[in-house]
Amino acid sequence: MTGERQPAPIVVMGVAAAGKSTVGRALAARLGAAFIDADDLHSEANRAKMQSGTPLDDDDRWPWLDTVGAVLAGPRDAASVVVACSALRQRYRDRLRTHAPATRFVHLDAAPRVLGDRARARTGHFMPPELLASQLATLEPLAPGEPGCRVDVDAPIDEVVAMALAGLAETDSGVERVGG
Repeated sequence: MTGERQPAPIVVMGVAAAGKSTVGRALAARLGAAFIDADDLHSEANRAKMQSGTPLDDDDRWPWLDTVGAVLAGPRDAASVVVACSALRQRYRDRLRTHAPATRFVHLDAAPRVLGDRARARTGHFMPPELLASQLATLEPLAPGEPGCRVDVDAPIDEVVAMALAGLAETDSGVERVGG
């Protein structure tokens, strides 16, 4: 061990159809990091509930968030890890940080119209577009003091990743960047 610290884990967060998986994969590739989609960590009961059009409640989310937090904190071969996870409320992000305190967040943001168009265009996803409204109502954007940045996703993927990297670099240098 050379004394280098492992890069902080990153959560790419936001509502359904914001592009968490797409941006997360691209960001992980740029960083040489592992990528994990937190959707894959939902229980079958959570998936069935969402597929039926019923939003998850906190009792559904807590065990899932603990699983995601364990992934963020866990040992890995890659230099870091990027996890796509909704992390809609500050208390959910706080819960993730109880497992991995150095976690930083990239909040993917867009106008509700853009998100609605994206949600309706998706096929084969267990989250129906009708649940977007409940996610938007639940969303608490990154607050001042939370480690991370907000990025407008109504741009080409390469630009979104570049904005995320710039925002994370500002976060690393001690400058809070909340806003697009």
